[in-house]
Formats: sequence, structure tokens, C-alpha cells
Amino acid sequence: MASIVDVYGPHKVEQKRKFQSPYISGGSISAEFSVYNAFGSLAEKKAYSMVITSTATHPDAHDECISSTFASRYVRQSIPKFKMPENSIPKDAAYQLINDELMLDGAPRLNLASFVTTWMEPECDKLIMASLNKNYVDMDEYPVTTELQNRCVNIIANLFNAPLSEEETAVGVGTVGSSEAIMLAGLAFKRKWQTKRKAEGKPYDKPNIVTGANVQVCWEKFARYFEVELKEVKLTEGYYVMDPVKAVEMVDENTICVAAILGSTMTGEFEDVKLLNELLTEKNKKTGWDTPIHVDGASGGFIAPFLYPDLEWDFRLPLVKSINVSGHKYGLVYPGVGWVVWRSKDDLPDELVFHINYLGSDQPTFTLNFSKGSSQIIAQYYQFIRLGFEGYKNIMENCWDNARTLRKGIEKIGRFNIISKDIGVPLVTFSLKDSSQHTVFEIADQLRKFGWIVPAYTMPPDAQHIAVLRVVVREDFNHGLAERLAADIDKVVKLLDTLPSLTTKATHVTPITSETDEKIKKSAVETERDIAVYWKRLVEGKRHGAC
Repeated sequence: MASIVDVYGPHKVEQKRKFQSPYISGGSISAEFSVYNAFGSLAEKKAYSMVITSTATHPDAHDECISSTFASRYVRQSIPKFKMPENSIPKDAAYQLINDELMLDGAPRLNLASFVTTWMEPECDKLIMASLNKNYVDMDEYPVTTELQNRCVNIIANLFNAPLSEEETAVGVGTVGSSEAIMLAGLAFKRKWQTKRKAEGKPYDKPNIVTGANVQVCWEKFARYFEVELKEVKLTEGYYVMDPVKAVEMVDENTICVAAILGSTMTGEFEDVKLLNELLTEKNKKTGWDTPIHVDGASGGFIAPFLYPDLEWDFRLPLVKSINVSGHKYGLVYPGVGWVVWRSKDDLPDELVFHINYLGSDQPTFTLNFSKGSSQIIAQYYQFIRLGFEGYKNIMENCWDNARTLRKGIEKIGRFNIISKDIGVPLVTFSLKDSSQHTVFEIADQLRKFGWIVPAYTMPPDAQHIAVLRVVVREDFNHGLAERLAADIDKVVKLLDTLPSLTTKATHVTPITSETDEKIKKSAVETERDIAVYWKRLVEGKRHGAC
């Protein structure tokens, strides 16, 4: 019987040994390679042939076989954190090192700061895993995946009452989230405005967009990245969304659109898009402008159609030209997937759509990035056909039921003001009635000891003196967890009552000078404002590294 060395020769065997893959690592081939390497001669190898067919004796194999992962040298030595290691390590060691560090992350389902989906059905998980290696942009290679995306776009457009005929297909695209969707919608508005201004022979170098000060940071990014002035309607205490009247007053001939939010990040409240449409229509008639509306439905776009079907906020309003929505929020898909749909083809300038053919066929593309995964697109389609209208409605109703349970539990404590409304995104935003001794930032910090991640933050201008806590209620936040969280908040408040106040020096953040010795007493609002400023500085001071 010819051996490996007889057939391939010593040089070839040694070469093959060095480049073994998992697919040729088992059985007598690996054993013969190892023993040949260990004993060096063909004669010695033959002498031990009865042994080597059943036992691998690589020089390092003995230690690896009798040692557990945690007893290996790979977990007893530090690995470079900011440079690539010089040598490879076993796959189980690499896995364990990373897995151990990730244990220090918070539990996603207890992260009540995020609107993002943290649970999906196992069947959908399987679809996601099976499509991880599909690049969505390869439309010619993966035509079915492209078809699923087109189906999703049409489902969403019909959900938002786009004026489509039976034969007409919707205009829209899948994105990596609402941030990209908003960038694309903003670019379409800017280009349409510029084209019109050029045709009229008017200046087109100072575009602006009108929003509320409560917009998500992606709107600020759009304005800065694409050189558009952001005109913000300031908030007031007790009114934490954009005032449509003030917004329309800020509109001028350079306004490319007014952005309304369906589900404010701060309070979950829906802005009055219908009133905005009416007021803006009147102004357009008087001025001859045609200023449109974009609806940021990142959080509320998958809630309003199911819970508030009679609420007019979408393409039923003539000035609404585009809508974005986050599939990875209440679209019930893992991050990251978002969507943007346009009212009609006329609302998306042709010059923004690129055509490529080097992947096999002509492919139109309108995205900020190129390559991206297909998994979330497939997962979104799964949710649409799995749940249907009835399923989404049941889930959203359940989320609101649990939000009300939590709200009642917090109100029962007697120490908080509820700021969020009964209509909107299912969340609870609340502030302390008395912040003179302790703050919401301390409560958030103490809740982490129970495992809860609850954000504390100050409101946008001009309500920045109001500091709040916010709990986002998602599909996987059940009735029992709502009751448990309310009980833990009560425990934290009682615990803080036994601790010394940390707000004393906060009230002296802004020194008060006086020519007299008379003590100046601050109002409750001024004290709360100083406390909020202090804690905001304290929190920002702890932030470091890349963002």
C-alpha cells in the first residue's frame, strides 16, 4: 500500500501540510502529514503506520487536546487591540476572546433607549443567515431578491396611500436606515428646487429646509453634508413638537421642503401634518411657490396605518411628496433597513438615478452606498407576508397596552410628570416633579444596576431646561416587564431619597454675582435648568473615542 509520501514525495507532503484547510484536516491524511513532519523519514513513518492512522501527533496537538479553551495560552496573553496580530490563533480561541468581551454589552431586549427591533422569529433568523452572503446590489445575479425589494416598496406605498393606478408601480428604494432615506429624499427636493430656480433665472445657491428643533440628528447631517440651511422651529415647555403655524411662517422662496415628523424621538408624538398641508397650501397660493412636505415616518410610519387609519398624514395630502420609514423599528426587522417612497415618478429627478451595466445588465440605482446585504430586505418581506395587516395591528395594539401599563405604574409612584401623549409611538417620557435633590440622570444610572438601559436627556431648544427619562415599548417588551420596570423605578427613587444630594454644586454651575450680600433665590425653573446643564456637561465629559 502506497503512502502519502510515496505518491507525492516529501516536498509535496510538507507543502500540503502547511496549507491544510478544515476540509482535509481529518483522517489518515492529516495523521500521515503530522507524523512525517515529526519523524522526518519515510522508514520511520512506515514503522509507525499502524499508530498514525488513528492518532494525530502534531507537535502542538498534545497541549491543545488536553487543555480547555480557558487553559490555553491564547486567553492568558493580551492580544493587540489596535494592530493586527502577527500570528494566527485557533478559531475557538478567537471566538471565545470576542464572545467574552461582548458579555459586557448591555442586553438588547433591556435596552429601552432604542426603537430598533431586538427580536424576530426563528424562521426569519434562518432566512437571514441563509442570505448573509448575498450582495443586494448584484441585481442581475440575485433577481428574486430584487423582486422582493420591489414588492416591499409597493406594499409600503400602498400602505401610505400613494395615488397609484392598477398597472402603476411605486417609486422607492430600500436603504440601510432612515438616515440614508432622508438624505435621498432631501437630495431630490434640493435638485428639483435648483432646476426650477435655474429655469426662472433666479439664484439657487441658498437652499433651506424647515423642521422642528426636535428632529433626529440625521436631518442636521443632511443640512451640513449637502449645504442646506436648517431652519428650526424652537420648542416651548409643554409643546415638544413643531408648531405648523410657526413652520409655515419660516418658509421662504428658498425653502426646498418642510419636514414633519410622525413620531418625535423625544416624546413619540405625531406632528399635525394635515394642518401643515392646509397652511402651506394657502401660502403657496399667495406667493406662487410650490413648497412641498416630506414626512419623516421613521418611528411612526408603521404605527399610524394600523392604529390610526383615519389620521391624514400621508399621500392623501397633496403636498406630501415623499415619506421615509424605518423597517428596523416598528417595521419589526433587525437593523439596518429603511425605506423611502415618492408620491410619483415626477418627484424623483431622473438625473439622480444612475444606470450601471457592469454587473450583467442595466441596473438603475439611487443610493448613497453601493454594496449592502440582502438579509434585511428578505426579512422585511417575511414580516409583511407573515403578519399581514392584522398581525401588525395586533402587535402595535399590544405595544400600546404595555406602554399604558408602564405609564400607570410610573404615575402611581407619584414623583413624575408624564410628558408623552396617548397617541403616537408607544413610549413613555416622564420627568421628575422635583429635581432639587436628585435628577433623572441619577435615576438612569441607578436603573443600570437592575439591568435596565433607560436614557435620560434634556429637551431641544428652547425647552432644554426640561430633563426627562424615556422608555420605548417594543414588541418584545411584555406586560410583566412593564410592571417590573415600574417597580424598579420606585425602588431607585426610594434609594436616592436615602443618599445625599448631588445637585448642590449643579445649582452653582453658572455663578451669580451681586454687589450686595443679599442672597438671590432661584426659581424652580432656573434651578432645574442649571441641574440639566450640569448633568449634560457631566455626561458629555464621559464620552470619548470615535462616534
